[in-house]
Amino acid sequence: MAHILLGVTGSIAAFKACHLASDWTKAGHEVRVVMTAAGAQFVTPLTFNALTHNPVRTAMFGHGPAAGASQAGPAAGISHIEDAKWADLLVIAPASADVIAKIANGIADDELTSTVLAYEGPKMLCPAMNTHMYANPSTQRNLATCRADGWSIVEPESGVLACQDVGKGRMEEPAVIEKAAAALLRANADPSTLPLKGLNVLVTAGPTQESLDPVRYLTNHSTGKMGYAIAEKARDMGAAVTLVSGPTALEAPEGVDTVRVTSAQDMFDAVSARFENADITIMAAAVGDFRAENIHPQKIKKQGRDTLELKLVSNPDILAWAGSHKRDGVIAGSDDPRPQVLCGFAMETEHLVEHAEQKLSEKHCDMLVANNLNDRGAGFATDTNVVTVLTPGAAPEPLTLMGKADLASLILGRLAVIHANKLAEQPMFDADFVREA
Repeated sequence: MAHILLGVTGSIAAFKACHLASDWTKAGHEVRVVMTAAGAQFVTPLTFNALTHNPVRTAMFGHGPAAGASQAGPAAGISHIEDAKWADLLVIAPASADVIAKIANGIADDELTSTVLAYEGPKMLCPAMNTHMYANPSTQRNLATCRADGWSIVEPESGVLACQDVGKGRMEEPAVIEKAAAALLRANADPSTLPLKGLNVLVTAGPTQESLDPVRYLTNHSTGKMGYAIAEKARDMGAAVTLVSGPTALEAPEGVDTVRVTSAQDMFDAVSARFENADITIMAAAVGDFRAENIHPQKIKKQGRDTLELKLVSNPDILAWAGSHKRDGVIAGSDDPRPQVLCGFAMETEHLVEHAEQKLSEKHCDMLVANNLNDRGAGFATDTNVVTVLTPGAAPEPLTLMGKADLASLILGRLAVIHANKLAEQPMFDADFVREA
């Protein structure tokens, strides 16, 4: 998790900074807030103190913890240096025309601008001001200078402003800023903290839909949350991620190559076309086992029917296909030595371990994640999961209830170890290469 320094300046958009501080803190980041005197007129420092559980900087030479350093930090007057060294990312949101001008010209006359001048890491400005102030040539020159000095700029939106003028100047929404901040953190992450750096990860997610006629289809209750959480965590751990997703209501994760599919055959085609290049494949999708043998060309009418018979046929078994094609080193017909790791998912309603062990073996998986639909906190459409992890030759490991994001981290961490162990077994890879991978 990152250390995020949030600068808040004088703008009605300061209320959006509260959302940023809250969201980042809930996500596990440590957040410190530095406010200008004008910013403190719109939202009180106490609000940010409550949201971040950290003292708020408001003045270089004032009194009390809000003006000084954190509880374990240096005395007031040099807290801007401590904060500049502490932060992994500096975000100024909202960034007023006044503060942008000061930053562009190297002016350091308060706590925030002094911290800016001492800070050397990734940094982001989120302008917020009247549309005419934003369009003013001076402001545009200042923004150009900031870009040249390495600032990322999250451009403001157009719309009706607080002053009732209409135009560009409204600060972007917190969700957009958070995505941009996450991308900036990833781009500047220490490679040694990215266990999947240099690896290609393929993830499947969501349900499939099998048409019966132009109106109806067979499907299941999967929402895709688990697969999407895995794709996002794999991205954050440094991997190049491809997500093959059935129909869901979820937005495509930022920085992930998302391939939308509908049917099981569509998903098989997408996976089989990309599987060879994947180092780690995680099959988290709930793929339909059956489809209609014949899709009716017109809507099936109810009139005159008391029953309806449908003949179903099997869909491709994507996990079994992947298990039979994965590389555990050099295989027949291939001189590619890169090992592949395959993780499957299983959802059951009875005899969880017995069915999961059978699937682990028959599908040639390196790991299987199984859960019981009847367990509280597990199953479809939840933000949590309760799973049992199975690997060949080891006893099944039941895990406690946890959030899907936390489970995704755990799964990926273990798959990274499995991949590294396989890689180390290949004689053509020396130890230095394995450590780098």
